[in-house]
Amino acid sequence: MKLITVGFLIVLIGMLVILAGVFSTAYQSWKTGGVGTGESEAGVRGGGVIMIGPIPIIFGTDVGTLKVVMILAIVLMILAVILFFIPGRMV
Repeated sequence: MKLITVGFLIVLIGMLVILAGVFSTAYQSWKTGGVGTGESEAGVRGGGVIMIGPIPIIFGTDVGTLKVVMILAIVLMILAVILFFIPGRMV
């Protein structure tokens, strides 16, 4: 499999994951009656990783989210190191 095909598939999978998240959020909003019903105030939790080379910058709103994001950052760092050492084998 050529490298450009792998890159295209990764981008396509990313777009599908984002689309699934949008539909999931819309469905949950529709199921619970939308915004402003006043029944319950759910807290928003979130976090993210910014990768600059193999070095992650991690941010999040609570400890649970930060643990998940740290695991994701470690996996991304390992993947970056692996891809750094085998650049010519996928072409």
